[in-house]
Amino acid sequence: MTKAEVIAQIAEKTGISKEDVTTTVEALFSVVKDSMAEGENIYVRGFGSFVNKKRAKKIARNISKNTAIVIDEHFVPAFKPSKTFVEKVKTSDKVKALND
Repeated sequence: MTKAEVIAQIAEKTGISKEDVTTTVEALFSVVKDSMAEGENIYVRGFGSFVNKKRAKKIARNISKNTAIVIDEHFVPAFKPSKTFVEKVKTSDKVKALND
């Protein structure tokens, strides 16, 4: 599903114009990105959490040059779904049908 499809579904379900929904969705994504860039985690009850995960410093290999490089510790964005979200996906008949 693309962002445009999500916007169309939200507009259809709520009766709000696609332009207003687009503005709102873009604002949500902007707030999530900006907040996480500032080191803040975002918790949405019943949906999940957007968190920054710390990756430790490590030594990696460049196999084409056969050299070792150091990758400093850094943070990567991650999403952790809530228990209700996970349970809804687990019990979904459509997801089960796709995997069969």
